[in-house]
Amino acid sequence: MSATERTGLGQPCWVSLLTADLPAAQDFYSAVLGWTYRPGSLGEGFMVALSDGQPVAGLSDAARGLGVAVNWTCYFAVGEADLVASRIRERGGTVAVGPLTVGRGRVALAADPAGAVFGFWEGEKLSSWSIGAGSAPAWLELRTRDAFAAAMFYGEIFEWAVERPDRCEVRYEDDAVTVESHGRTVACLRGGAVEADPDPRIRPRWHVYFRVDDVEKAVEAALAAGGALVSEPAHSRAGRAATLRDPEGGLFTITDRDETGCA
Repeated sequence: MSATERTGLGQPCWVSLLTADLPAAQDFYSAVLGWTYRPGSLGEGFMVALSDGQPVAGLSDAARGLGVAVNWTCYFAVGEADLVASRIRERGGTVAVGPLTVGRGRVALAADPAGAVFGFWEGEKLSSWSIGAGSAPAWLELRTRDAFAAAMFYGEIFEWAVERPDRCEVRYEDDAVTVESHGRTVACLRGGAVEADPDPRIRPRWHVYFRVDDVEKAVEAALAAGGALVSEPAHSRAGRAATLRDPEGGLFTITDRDETGCA
């Protein structure tokens, strides 16, 4: 999360894989997504994944040290990490790690009341990194039991829909809540119908969608590199997509490069 500017409070600002074996993770994602790497600015054990020379995501070997499961984590930009941490606790969420001073900012890992893990970052952000643009991930989606309750939680902790130009807006649809910044959708919260009964079969989780040129070929590469196929390639609201698990258990989704969106 090296940085050039602070902007877009409450919106996604980075995604990162917390892994226990950084070299193995680098090899796997290079084979599947074609990434190259450079050292991150947060110290030893942090790498920045690149696509066409541009930042895509972070990889860190901190999973074992933090005592957390290997997972892809979405981070949201905040102005005051301690204030956001307090809001999370007050609303039934959990702050598992931090806020900690890391590099030129402060970071924390938390879980919403349904158990979905996310992070937040106080500090500067990459000005060139934005969901759905350039080399950044195509899409972020929270799959949860109750999209309406999730929207209330995240809206309150990140101050979405407060009618300020530096905050995100939300739009309620039949079965999803979309999060927009300056007219562009940056995330989607999906359950059953927005005001329907919670679905107990869903394990709440934020999903990161990475763009590929060919979904089937990327699936083949993942299987050859020791990964597993979680959901078969199929057309979804974010384009043709498939969900994969890396050799350490990190879940992620791949989608056609030219098709993204919640609607």
